[in-house]
Amino acid sequence: MTTSTTGFDLIAYMKARAQEVDQALDELLPQRGPYMGKIGEAMRYSLFPGGKRFRPVLCLAAAEALGAERRVAMPAACAFEMIHCFSLVHDDLPCMDDDDMRRGKPSCHKAYGEAMALLAGDGLNTWAFHVASQSPASAEANLRVVRELAEATGHPGMIGGQVIDLDGQHGSVDGPQLLAIHRAKTGALIRGAVRCGAILGGADEARLEALTGYGERVGLVFQITDDILDAADDPEPVSFPALFGLEESHRMAREATMEAVALLEPLGGRAEPLSSLALYLLDRKT
Repeated sequence: MTTSTTGFDLIAYMKARAQEVDQALDELLPQRGPYMGKIGEAMRYSLFPGGKRFRPVLCLAAAEALGAERRVAMPAACAFEMIHCFSLVHDDLPCMDDDDMRRGKPSCHKAYGEAMALLAGDGLNTWAFHVASQSPASAEANLRVVRELAEATGHPGMIGGQVIDLDGQHGSVDGPQLLAIHRAKTGALIRGAVRCGAILGGADEARLEALTGYGERVGLVFQITDDILDAADDPEPVSFPALFGLEESHRMAREATMEAVALLEPLGGRAEPLSSLALYLLDRKT
């Protein structure tokens, strides 16, 4: 697995940052809190144990790339993970993908029932905006983060992407439409996490633009490689390999990765985690 050209230990970095995110999430959504009924239990069930915490790690790494302390970006990082987990809870519902398992355990609606799962997702979605406003950065920066989170999550982003994806399941989808779906459905949260880390890290417009471009390309690579991995087991008719072919999909992923890494060059060595993450996505096997 290629993670760096300089021997940077990405796996150790991701593990350490994921542990920090888990600790912060545990404090932001404590086991004992002012919950009504089982909503807190169901929300925590959907957050823990988590996956690689990819989106929050990107947020933290973007802030670090600008020389900021991670604590400044941690609330935003956790907010993006809450949004991601809310989307998984709702995706698993019978009215959507109807999945019984998630991360090796029964999905939320199987463990708590459909109504509670719906409310647990709503709870995570709502609480994410409260969390996003908690950064020790300026009030102006926090307001920008809340706006970014709303745009990445709502009808211009993830939710809108899910809508056009659902529409596409009832008709033909071409290459440009597939790109539009995944820029919104998958890419918007990844792009938003990077942008929020950059905003909280004090990025000027030039560096914010570069990191935005990085986030857009990493989001694309994430989806392409996900589709390539799925193609080996259970290929989807609306996917990059199905519409572009495996060879072209690999080429698109390589090109986007190299563009993402090139955009980080002005940031120097502090951006090593971000460049390594991009290379890791290109070569990932899971």
